[in-house]
Amino acid sequence: MAKRLNKGEKLYFTVGDIAGMLSVNESLIRFWNKEFDEILNPHRNKRGVRYFNNVDVETYKKIYHLVKERGYTLSGALDVLKSSTVVTDGNFEVINTLKTIRHFLTELKDEI
Repeated sequence: MAKRLNKGEKLYFTVGDIAGMLSVNESLIRFWNKEFDEILNPHRNKRGVRYFNNVDVETYKKIYHLVKERGYTLSGALDVLKSSTVVTDGNFEVINTLKTIRHFLTELKDEI
């Protein structure tokens, strides 16, 4: 039920959508939503279903990177996200770009 702006471009994402993007369980997304409630504020419909915007999705990607890949504790990740600066956000962008390039090169290698 995610609304779309253009073909393939969603405005809102559900817990399941985000869990699929990060390859984690939906329960982990719900847990992180509770733990990072100062930063994440999803829209809820009348039934209580959470809907996240693109900014929230990027925040979840940052949480995933900090907790799962860098080994931060939840409180440490919260501190980093609260004091997020242009440098930290820039580092996150560089890491995402490098991951995309790595994925592309791996696929290219497999085709050869």
